[in-house]
Amino acid sequence: MKNLEIPLQSEKTKSYRFLERLPAILSYSLLATPLILSQVSPRLTVVFILAYILMWLVRAVGLNVRVLQGWRNSQKHQKYNWEQMLEDLEKREVTVKNPKWHKSNIERLDQYPGKIKPSEALHVIMIAIYNESREIVEPTVKDVIDSNYDMKKVALIIAYEERGPEETRKLAVDLVKQYGDKFMYAHAIEHPEDIPHEVIGKGGNITYAARIIEKTWLKKNKIDPNRVILTTLDSDNRPHPNYLPALTYTYCLCPEPKYISFQPIAMYTNNIWDAPALMRVIATGNSFWNIILTMRQHLIRNFSSHAQSMAALIDTDYWSVRTIVEDGHQFWRTYFRYDGKHEVYPIYVPIYQDAVLADGYRRTLKMQFIQVRRWAYGASDISYVITKGYLTKNKIPRWDMLTKTFRIVEGHVSWATAPLILTFSAFVPILFNPEDIAANQLPNIVSNLQRIAMVGLVITVFLSFKALPPKPERYKRHRNIFMVLQWVLLPVSTIIYSSSAALNAQTRLLLGKYLDKFDVTEKAVKK
Repeated sequence: MKNLEIPLQSEKTKSYRFLERLPAILSYSLLATPLILSQVSPRLTVVFILAYILMWLVRAVGLNVRVLQGWRNSQKHQKYNWEQMLEDLEKREVTVKNPKWHKSNIERLDQYPGKIKPSEALHVIMIAIYNESREIVEPTVKDVIDSNYDMKKVALIIAYEERGPEETRKLAVDLVKQYGDKFMYAHAIEHPEDIPHEVIGKGGNITYAARIIEKTWLKKNKIDPNRVILTTLDSDNRPHPNYLPALTYTYCLCPEPKYISFQPIAMYTNNIWDAPALMRVIATGNSFWNIILTMRQHLIRNFSSHAQSMAALIDTDYWSVRTIVEDGHQFWRTYFRYDGKHEVYPIYVPIYQDAVLADGYRRTLKMQFIQVRRWAYGASDISYVITKGYLTKNKIPRWDMLTKTFRIVEGHVSWATAPLILTFSAFVPILFNPEDIAANQLPNIVSNLQRIAMVGLVITVFLSFKALPPKPERYKRHRNIFMVLQWVLLPVSTIIYSSSAALNAQTRLLLGKYLDKFDVTEKAVKK
């Protein structure tokens, strides 16, 4: 077993601390570049800003194309007859004519046979809870049961915290007692508090539960870990009925499934009608970004709900217990465990999640910032990746390591800086050089480019209505109008809940003020 864990604070070297500071150094340097260039050459500043904005305009066009492709692809995958396709995969014969790639997959099995047959595959659904109510958790369990899949091949694990309220323990035990007979196996597992060297977070909870499963269920029943696919869910994560069959189909096509993670589409639509307008904009943007990633597979990383074979999880000693972003970090643990032989395959069906909604509007605003900051804290992986990839002996191909390093660094720096530069940079040259012609023309040029980019907003608004679940009866038709008007808040959401949250996370790494506690996003139910 390789040492895959994040070093303790006392173990961090000077180089590791510098790399932790690197995201903030790069982000603040990029934000300062227009200001510094304006003191040197206003023309050079204008060229820099225009080049940057044009680059993002081209990106925006590409993203709009991808979101349309990804949406169409997802809609198709939700309607496929996965049960029959699994039977075809088992018998290696084609009875389902569409989709066309189904026939190609069956034929490919002759050359690259899958390691596991559909009839051999078993699933573990692990739901991590902390202090959520029955109204949040029970619908998740019910949606798993309603899957188009044999529940006698599915184990249900509810992982709860000792540090949580007593009501949560009672809820976990009660749900297992009430619904356990629907599954092949069900267990409520309590994660002890104050385990040494663990941050307070989801990683420790699900890792402890998975180790218990390995010892008490797999080994006791002599189950091959390669047969078992474990999906982690948060308390509000409700899988599409075709998630399990689609996951099984993809898993059984893999000659070496332990080298693969599987990522469904996270769609924040459970309570989208109830969430405030600003939260709806953020939730919709996050949903569409996850759709885009299914069409850009080289960028997919484990996020939120994801699946992996028990064999791979055992090889990596499960998830990290020293980070609050155990989902994305799990990609890198597996990547370095297998010397770069690791990919993430998209599952093109959704797992529906809640938009941020807490008790009270001000509380909701705060919880949204905390959620995005937690995601942005994935910048902490940069020091881990560079240390493991370049300062530790490994067999990873250099080009693959270089491209992945560039993407993680560029992704986090852009997250923190792009909204600010795109919004304000056009006014910087004229502020310092009011007499310069190019500086005076830049705001008008940028304004025209932004109008072109507004075409993408039309696509977003259109798809946001297509993605909406049925409107609750308590809302009248005029609620639809607010669903359109909400998009005027897009600049606010990108600056406050994108740049500010990312800069906050990176600044904490810069100063060594680590986020060592998983701030659970509060979940409220509107009746």
